[in-house]
Amino acid sequence: MELIGQGMEGAVYDLGDGTVRKEWFERRPDDVRLMQSFLDEIPELPFRTPRIRTIDAADNGLAVSVEDKLTGTQLPSAEVAENDALAAFVGIVEALGTTTAGPASRELLVLNEPFWLPGLSWGESLAALVRRRAEASYRHFDRDVADFPALLDRITRRLASIELEKLSIVHGDICPPNLLMDGARVSALLDWGFYSTAGDNTFDAALAAGFFDMYGADARRLDAILLDRFEALGHDRERMYLYRHAYAITTATIYDQEAGDGHYAWCVADLNRLPR
Repeated sequence: MELIGQGMEGAVYDLGDGTVRKEWFERRPDDVRLMQSFLDEIPELPFRTPRIRTIDAADNGLAVSVEDKLTGTQLPSAEVAENDALAAFVGIVEALGTTTAGPASRELLVLNEPFWLPGLSWGESLAALVRRRAEASYRHFDRDVADFPALLDRITRRLASIELEKLSIVHGDICPPNLLMDGARVSALLDWGFYSTAGDNTFDAALAAGFFDMYGADARRLDAILLDRFEALGHDRERMYLYRHAYAITTATIYDQEAGDGHYAWCVADLNRLPR
């Protein structure tokens, strides 16, 4: 059994028979059964998505699943030209924009907590998540983000006012390690579950632009290219900035509660840099 990848949700091992074993970091079998239902709801897309065959519990009570093996070249890769990789990101967001979210997508945990609260809309639920996560990290934000109390109030009010005509399937973590490529074509989109839910396709557009190159020397240039491309496809730029702010607040200290890692620095930089 060979370790072939590790994402936000778990470690993946090749079983050598066309399937993989996924050892989940925090989810229990019932959580993964819900994920199985969600993955089964995803319609046919131009690329493959995971399918869970079986679910068991490890000795520690956490879930272990067996899934179909998805193949391709993981980004970033010298085998994939920059323009092809950029087009792949745009194509994935466009494809997800054609979907209609099913009932299981609204039951998924987001950042390991309930997201869709009774009687609330997408925007209201996201605003509530922002408020909860801001409270948990407030001492850091108040120190490092310019005029954070006013920014938080503005973000949550604007989020709560969003009205959607349709809920699409949101992946929530379209980043290079989660794409597999076959030449210039996307062969698979991996690692669902961290921020996956029913929501606004523009949320995926906003995050994909920022995630294409989070820490590299060309990060700002590539971010700007993708924001321009998504805006040209009809995604509102101000809403993309709003969603980036929401993501930054909700995830800034998710890996380090003491705000000492690179992810926190990236989130704070976005909060201070992007238009408010």
